[in-house]
Amino acid sequence: MEKTASTPIQLFRGMTADELAALRAAHCTRVQRYDKNALIYHAGRVVHEIGIVQSGSVNVESNDLWGNKSILSHVEAGQAFAETYALCGEPLMVDVAAAEPCEILWLDLVPMLQQQNTAASWYPKFLHNLLLLSMQKNLALSQRIRCTTPKSARGRLLTYLSAQAVRAGSTHFSIPFDRQQLADYLNLDRSALSKELGKMRDDGLIRCRKNEFELCGTE
Repeated sequence: MEKTASTPIQLFRGMTADELAALRAAHCTRVQRYDKNALIYHAGRVVHEIGIVQSGSVNVESNDLWGNKSILSHVEAGQAFAETYALCGEPLMVDVAAAEPCEILWLDLVPMLQQQNTAASWYPKFLHNLLLLSMQKNLALSQRIRCTTPKSARGRLLTYLSAQAVRAGSTHFSIPFDRQQLADYLNLDRSALSKELGKMRDDGLIRCRKNEFELCGTE
């Protein structure tokens, strides 16, 4: 099982080298590389593989028929995506696109969850990690709902930036989005977002350069 990123993979947490080798021997893994902006999964597709980001990152997006896009979540190295759809067998309601050049380790649930594997030592560990991953995804989606609840652009930005500061443990931090991606995540027009960031900077609330932010006047 290849692994190019140094970030630990959540779904393999607690597994020994022998267990990872046994998992590999079950013929349920493959690795594929994608260029930036490449469409990895398309809405409407029925999938049976979980994607694990080994390097780079991907965005889970909602795109309507009129071309409007919202970024629902950002998936970084060591994290997984599409696990709920792979388990439930429901058509995807989202797109998954490469936010930057990335390498994806695919786990095929069809051979993984066959009866003969239930006695393997890696099996309960995988299910435990999968449950934790699902709970973390619920928290991430709840956070996005919190960020898009305020009606004003400033309210959404303050909610998002405050959460990022808490996550970083510092008022100086970087975010995983460029301006367009941040606008898509917060359901804002890019020009409105850029205008509000300028106002917040002029009001002494923030300092920012590209994806680097500092919150000012906070305790």
